Amino acid sequence: MPDLNTDIQYLKGVGEKRAALLRKKGIDSVGALLRFYPRAYLDWRAVCPVAECPFYENAVVKAKIITPVQEHFIRRGMVLYKFLAEDASGRFSVTLFNQKYLAQKLHTGSEYLFYGRVGGDFAMREMASPRIAEAGNNGIEPIYSATAGLPSSLIGKAVHNALALCPSLPEILPEEMRQRLQLCGVAQAVADIHFPKTPEALEAAKRRLVFEELFVLQTGLSFLKKRKRGTTGFAIRQNVLPAFEKSLSFTLTGAQKRVIGECLADMATDRPMNRLVQGDVGSGKTAVAAALCYISAKNGFQSAFMAPTEILAEQHFRTMQSLTEQSGIRCALLTGSMTRKQKNEVKAELSAGKIDVAVGTHALLSDDVEFRKLGLVITDEQHRFGVAQRGKLSSKGQNPHTLVMSATPIPRTLGLIIYGDLDISVIDEYPKGRQKIATYLVDSSYHERLYAYIKKFLNEGRQGYIVCPLVEENEALGIKSASEYYEELSSGAFAGYRLGLLHGKMPAKEKDAVMRRFAQGEVQLLIATTVIEVGIDVPNAVVMVIENAERFGLSQLHQLRGRIGRGQNASSCIMVSDAHSADTMARLQVIRSTNDGFRIADEDLKLRGPGDFLGNRQHGLPDMKIADLFADCEILHTAGLESERLLKEDPRLERPEHAALRNAVAELYRKLNQN
Repeated sequence: MPDLNTDIQYLKGVGEKRAALLRKKGIDSVGALLRFYPRAYLDWRAVCPVAECPFYENAVVKAKIITPVQEHFIRRGMVLYKFLAEDASGRFSVTLFNQKYLAQKLHTGSEYLFYGRVGGDFAMREMASPRIAEAGNNGIEPIYSATAGLPSSLIGKAVHNALALCPSLPEILPEEMRQRLQLCGVAQAVADIHFPKTPEALEAAKRRLVFEELFVLQTGLSFLKKRKRGTTGFAIRQNVLPAFEKSLSFTLTGAQKRVIGECLADMATDRPMNRLVQGDVGSGKTAVAAALCYISAKNGFQSAFMAPTEILAEQHFRTMQSLTEQSGIRCALLTGSMTRKQKNEVKAELSAGKIDVAVGTHALLSDDVEFRKLGLVITDEQHRFGVAQRGKLSSKGQNPHTLVMSATPIPRTLGLIIYGDLDISVIDEYPKGRQKIATYLVDSSYHERLYAYIKKFLNEGRQGYIVCPLVEENEALGIKSASEYYEELSSGAFAGYRLGLLHGKMPAKEKDAVMRRFAQGEVQLLIATTVIEVGIDVPNAVVMVIENAERFGLSQLHQLRGRIGRGQNASSCIMVSDAHSADTMARLQVIRSTNDGFRIADEDLKLRGPGDFLGNRQHGLPDMKIADLFADCEILHTAGLESERLLKEDPRLERPEHAALRNAVAELYRKLNQN
């Protein structure tokens, strides 16, 4: 009989071909299938009279078919099946597309449940390609994330078979804890999350599984936080910050000085610094990093500065050089695209101690990169790096000081939970001259005026961005893609201008080439996806249009907007959206009303707009299967307290009753190391 570790292809109804599709979703075993939770639910009991169904929204209607199903050949490969149905409140028309098998099963005079988007008008409502079920179906149906060849219904059948074969699941939560927190058992929770009989059962299952996931996370992080940091031989003995400030062509802000002071206080002890510096877009984090690298070099040890992209690494390298070139500090760049000869030269000089500051990408992690005296490790946009990657860079030194930087503001209360092992500094002041970006919200009827507005800047020698939420077209959502938009504008409204296309599916070298051309002014208008969210500093870019702005989270919109306003010229960000819901308008008005990233982060947490707050890889943490670090913030806090309580009693999880929890934490570490 299969168990939780059985390969998914041997589960009844799966087989080799379907197993290959399931593996693409990360489902390689029976246990992984049971932990692949539905993305939504269809409650067939929530029946609405057809005459009361809101237009252009999904609804369930219970109705009788009153006309025979008529077959209509439209063209080769397109056959429509049409009929009328009615309930006590009125009639509506139904159209099925290429669904011969379903059409043949429907009988005139029989009653069915129809689920779909209601269109038409008051005279005759319509449903196109609705889900249809027997009238006696009064359950809650799970909807899974499906792909071609792997529909939700098939996944549901596989889950049903898995539950029947694996009725017992390892219980991670101690019995006393479950009773005290009134959480159901794991077997009941997994069964009810997939096939709930009532909304109440679904809510109880979700609460239990969310808590379990966050409890394991907090327990795993507690082990990381409690690791002995040991001592370091890189304590700062000479504070030469005044000399660094004197060499600058600008004055550090009060916030920059405060954060540098906090870092130096850490670095003056024999314990390694472990600090997060959060600073909004344009707040001057790189100058803080440069100050610490300068002071480290003057104290006789090396620094490594790692960025997630070559463009960003090159940008930091140039900035670092300009800030330290008068001081005899030796900087070098190390990236994957450099020639072997160039790389070997840099590696040799690093190993010999001839380089004070190495700025680079993942290339810094290569096994053959050695430092003579690495005392400071800095990672920029640190949520783009996994825990293992950051640890590997630090391991190239003997307990070096560690600084992680992020331009993604995080609500302060949440930051204290996630970064419990880090001291947190915030740069909450802009350097003088930083432009405030004028932000507007319009609908798509403004496009012609927008194009004329952008051309005005391009004709003056400035540059701009148009950001799209998708790489490829999605007709179902009615959203233009970056690729489609680029083709349309190149031959249409912006014919004769130099346009560039940038999206995440392009090869890394091609992306870098496009971004360099944009940085050098060869590209006037860049059509891009969110790949520019963390991108190059182009002070000449002064205008940005964000299409389908409702598709982005607030913090993401703020990060995108931060690509402009980086020079001395006034800049404008125009969000385009045809969405009219009150919630969407409230979200977008937040972006219009403030440039404060931390306030936006707090509002994002409250409003929970579409899209991930930080993207899939939330600060090196594994993807959450059911929990949401933001919406479930209270449960996260409770899970942290419970984890702390349990680890006081059993610090190493050695008791037999904690074996399942110990295994879950080990699996968490495996995932952390994959990130």
